[in-house]
Amino acid sequence: MSELTPRQIVAELDRDIVGQTEAKRAVAVALRNRWRRRQLPEELRAQVMPKNILMIGSTGVGKTEIARRLARLVGAPFLKVEATKYTEVGYVGRDVESMVRDLVEAAVQLVRERERERVAAEAERRVTERLLDLLVPPPVSPTPSGWLASAGRGESEEELERRRRTREKIRLQLEAGELEEREVELTIPGRTAAPVSILGGVNLEQMEMELQSMFEKILPKPAQQRRLKVREARPLLRAQETEALIDPERVNREAIALAEESGIIFLDELDKIAGEDGGGSGRGPDVSRQGVQRDLLPIVEGTTVNTRYGPVRTDHVLFIAAGAFHKAKPSDLMPELQGRFPIRVELKDLTRDDFVRILREPRASLLKQYQALLGTEGLEVTVTDEAIELLADIADRVNRSTQNIGARRLHTVLERLVEEISFEAPELEEKRVTIDAEYVRQRLESLSRDEDLSRYIL
Repeated sequence: MSELTPRQIVAELDRDIVGQTEAKRAVAVALRNRWRRRQLPEELRAQVMPKNILMIGSTGVGKTEIARRLARLVGAPFLKVEATKYTEVGYVGRDVESMVRDLVEAAVQLVRERERERVAAEAERRVTERLLDLLVPPPVSPTPSGWLASAGRGESEEELERRRRTREKIRLQLEAGELEEREVELTIPGRTAAPVSILGGVNLEQMEMELQSMFEKILPKPAQQRRLKVREARPLLRAQETEALIDPERVNREAIALAEESGIIFLDELDKIAGEDGGGSGRGPDVSRQGVQRDLLPIVEGTTVNTRYGPVRTDHVLFIAAGAFHKAKPSDLMPELQGRFPIRVELKDLTRDDFVRILREPRASLLKQYQALLGTEGLEVTVTDEAIELLADIADRVNRSTQNIGARRLHTVLERLVEEISFEAPELEEKRVTIDAEYVRQRLESLSRDEDLSRYIL
């Protein structure tokens, strides 16, 4: 990640997302600035704040996808939230600080996954040894070789050698996969009972988390004995050994550091909490809208939030906000909140040519997804260039005549197109299907030209 230049970041995003170069350049620079900040002296590093981004554009133009792909590209903890799910302090609803707790949970999952990969080889070795212990049980009271063997209180050297040979023979069979159906008796630790939520959601999330943590520590963990086949026992043993090799305290420390230094929060639908005259008229629903903005402000500015893993500072978390801003304007937000999103980028509405590129170019384009899904039924689906052009025409036409939902229109159009093929795929004798322009016209042309039908179906 640290080696990626802004140009390389944009090039990577181009492999999955069509167009929107300005937005890609903005997030690429913001990401590179993080690397640059880490190269600064300690006293200066703390003073450099992230340049948060406000994306303005209609639904379906790629705002969320750009942020999500960016986080995946660099392995950063990522959280997408809608501003409308939060309410002002004192109202029934979620506390805005919960977004930081959710971000830390995402960071914990990332760090744990990395730790699992790091200890995978050692865990696999331990799994093999435990399976061998189950298949060739050691003596109840093992003693040093030959010690008191004559008294019957240990194993003779000959018996130990025989046991070693048996164990090595079983090991070879186990590694060759010859014992997968052999049964073993395994002790499975019981799961901790999940605490029942008893406190409601009125700004008591932290108290509830503390109670849950307390219950997890005091509730018993009953174990059970089960007879399982080796192939069934292996993943359970692997999970146990992996967890035993992972230091939870280290995971928590690294997760908090990762969330603080690399976390990305995508705050969607920001325009929905923007009221007139700087965030609210003082009555009606605008009271809550302005309250949410007021509660968001310290999170975006930088504050400390208590989580179950420890306190987390949000000073260097990158916030990417987005909204259509059809009715409201960015200037309708509170001035203090506006100032915390210095980079503004406007995403362009998708055109007919963009739809053609979306269908053809991305590594996991919609057409490739449908071809792969139908390929599981043995079908080889080919879509002609003329059919792709016509699909783009129809999607663009319906967007202009009804509601412009951007690239999401392609989902509804394609689903309608392949509906019959998907239904009949298991019974089709002919396993090669070609979707040409004529087939597209039969399935979609009449629907796309009838505006009333388009509103309901496409």
